[in-house]
Amino acid sequence: MQEYIQPVIKFLELWGWIPMTIMYIGVTITILIENRNPTKTISWVLVIVFIPFLGLILYYLFGQKFSKVKKLKRINHEQTLRLKKEFQRLEPLMQWSIRNIQSKIGDLSRVYSYLKNEKLSTPTLNNEVTLLVNGEEMFPSLLEALESAKHSIHMEFYIFDLDNIGTKVLDLLEKKANEGIIVRLIVDSFGSPKLVRYMRKNKDTKIEFQAFLPVTFTSLANSNYRNHRKIAVIDGFVCFIGGINISDRYENPNDFGLYWRDTSVKIVGNVGVMFQISFWNQWNQTDGKSFNLADGYLRETPVVTDQLSAVALASSDPGSLGPFNMEALLISIGEASHTIKLCTPYFIPSEELSTALKTAAAAGVEVELMIPKEGDSWFVQHATYSYLKPLLERGVKVFLYEKGFLHAKTSIIDGKIAYVGTVNLDFRSFYINYEVAAVISNKDFCADMEKQFEIDKGNCEEINIKDWKKRKAWKRGFDSLCRLLAPLL
Repeated sequence: MQEYIQPVIKFLELWGWIPMTIMYIGVTITILIENRNPTKTISWVLVIVFIPFLGLILYYLFGQKFSKVKKLKRINHEQTLRLKKEFQRLEPLMQWSIRNIQSKIGDLSRVYSYLKNEKLSTPTLNNEVTLLVNGEEMFPSLLEALESAKHSIHMEFYIFDLDNIGTKVLDLLEKKANEGIIVRLIVDSFGSPKLVRYMRKNKDTKIEFQAFLPVTFTSLANSNYRNHRKIAVIDGFVCFIGGINISDRYENPNDFGLYWRDTSVKIVGNVGVMFQISFWNQWNQTDGKSFNLADGYLRETPVVTDQLSAVALASSDPGSLGPFNMEALLISIGEASHTIKLCTPYFIPSEELSTALKTAAAAGVEVELMIPKEGDSWFVQHATYSYLKPLLERGVKVFLYEKGFLHAKTSIIDGKIAYVGTVNLDFRSFYINYEVAAVISNKDFCADMEKQFEIDKGNCEEINIKDWKKRKAWKRGFDSLCRLLAPLL
């Protein structure tokens, strides 16, 4: 055997560089002709060139364009066409709603026109909106709403753990399904592996369950694209959205010894129609049996508020025509007159977002960015730090949250419009994952959001530009090294 292997090894030693070189050139050309974001293109070329062989494996696993993107684009197009007639029918009502919103918040209302024009969401009024801080406020409210369900429960979560709160929710879903309530549940297969295995074994359940984008050996190249959404809609008009997953770690105190600061929102009202359509779109991208939205899922809500309470949904996925969540936020940032307050656990901004924040601050808008002092990924944390100096130099105020891990994904503009959802301020949320955010204009809610932001600032260290420039050279160098790969994170 040795006599056969030895010549092969010798041949590879002498000539193995040729097929490897051809492979490297082929992969590099493929990356270039895909017309990616230039920053991301450069990052992948650097990985492949400077991390021999391993770089090719990383590219195969995480760098290839999603093999199902064309299919997803087709599905998005088909579902947009199915909704087109309804949007056309509602056009006069939507225009009236936008004029109403504009009379209250001025040009900040442009984001609602954008969402309408992109067929992402109609602008809805008549919504009761409640801020839910951390799991200790969100979980009791969710359990109460689930217990009260009379027709249907639709839930979609990235993480659904089989721990204390996860078991409570799952048992309640089983109970409601056995009572004849329609229960559909989507979880991400990568984020909720234990629940996926449990539900596959539990064949007798009446819960209609789907694991989104199952990860198998043959689909490893697609595993980088995840369903990061966290929504629930009960009876078509009681809705939940935000950063909180179904897991004990989101409730304080917890067994993990880490204070978890997060934000969700409960919305009761007409926007439930948009939540149902969003869930329906996702369900149709799984193997679940399709359902007709007209079968009692779309409901007009009785009057729940006498003040302007506009809510719409911004959503995006790998098949989207554009980074809709980023673009929606950029519209509001561009229209800001006084204040911009942002919370995010991961800050790896696109060039567009970074420029928008610096420009707003330079124009006299008070821009405040809150991020965790210690994140759950040291690599991402150092990449984040590399983006801060240019912002600080232009007048952006940066706060490092010290009490625990800041996981909230929120924005408040001029105290008049707020974004609450699953969207981090990074490349992954903007371009790779399935994400969704509620765009809310409600005076009392925005005031509550600003109040909570100030409370959180009390648990923060504000960065001083002079001190930040004095950080040790090796730390700044490591930040810069991590930044090279930041677009791939």
